[in-house]
Amino acid sequence: MSLDVAIQWAAHEVATELLPDQAQIRRWVRVALRGRYEDAQLTVRVVGYEESRQLNETYRHRQGPTNVLSFPFEQPGMVTPPLLGDVVICAPLAVQEASEQGKELMAHWAHLVIHGVLHLIGYDHMAEGEAGIMEELESKIMMELRYPDPYEKDEVI
Repeated sequence: MSLDVAIQWAAHEVATELLPDQAQIRRWVRVALRGRYEDAQLTVRVVGYEESRQLNETYRHRQGPTNVLSFPFEQPGMVTPPLLGDVVICAPLAVQEASEQGKELMAHWAHLVIHGVLHLIGYDHMAEGEAGIMEELESKIMMELRYPDPYEKDEVI
């Protein structure tokens, strides 16, 4: 597998020890793509409240920050390996949600990365049938990584 994951750190409100390291993020991406994309490139950008809010309001027309956004890249097939797009995660919101939901912080980070990556490759949860398929896959990947099923406590993304 040729996987190129660019990681950008733009969250200055969160202490470093509350953030995953680059190796963890790359591992989560690799496992999410295993069997789906052998070669790929993408960016994971870790941001603060303000950038998340701006992106959410601009592209989803929803107020306030959100935990994870995905921006798939629609390519004409000329980029090798394929450029999948960008996953943007709001660090302070990820930390807050893990605390409020009583979840282990790195498990929640892993879930957000996996969720965002699955969006990049075409999975969605807007319709009930799609949501079930995506949630089942997320749960399977999380358990493969030895994390608990993120939907056991009705986590909302």
